Order: sequence, then structure tokens, then C-alpha cells
Amino acid sequence: MNRILVGFAAALITFGLTGCSEPLTTREKGAAIGTVGGAAVGGIIGSTVGHPGAGAAIGGAAGLGSGALIADQIQSLEKKQIELDEEIRKNNLELQRQREEIEKLKTETKQR
Repeated sequence: MNRILVGFAAALITFGLTGCSEPLTTREKGAAIGTVGGAAVGGIIGSTVGHPGAGAAIGGAAGLGSGALIADQIQSLEKKQIELDEEIRKNNLELQRQREEIEKLKTETKQR
């Protein structure tokens, strides 16, 4: 029975991750990594006191929360970086436009 449950859970996770129509966000990746890591550590700690299932469940829940929280911060930094990159691109375009205008004015001044 336990083996069937583990197989079902593994299949559910596999199909859930591969069935997404869009790539996972940073937050979702962090939550998944945190859950797996937390469950593994929780299971190890729980097995030392005789309750590996409870340890894995508690560790998985704690890992889910902390992984999602950390990844959310990373995702917001990524978004800010994209915004800054766009601003730099716009500033470079404006700078190029101004340089061209200066060159145009220089040539007009020389012609007079």
C-alpha cells in the first residue's frame, strides 16, 4: 500500500510539472525545491525519533513556505532588473538620438 502511494505521488508530481503550459516561475521553482529539500531533511530527522512520515510532512511544509518566500524575493529582484535594463536601453536610444542631433547641428554650423 505504501509503495502504491509513493508511486502515485511521484506520478502526480511528474505529470503536474510536465503538464504545465508555461514555464515555472521562480517562485514555483523555489517552492518545489524547498518542499523536496524540506521533506528529505524532515524525513531524516523524523526517522531518528521514529516518525519519518511526520518529519517529512512537517519538513515539506516548512520547506514549501521558506522556498516560496525566498524565491519570491528573487523573482521581485529579477523583475526590477528587467525594468532597469529597459530603462538603460531607452536612455541609450535617447543618447544616440541626441548625438545624431549634435552632429547634424555641427554640420549645419560649418556650412554657414
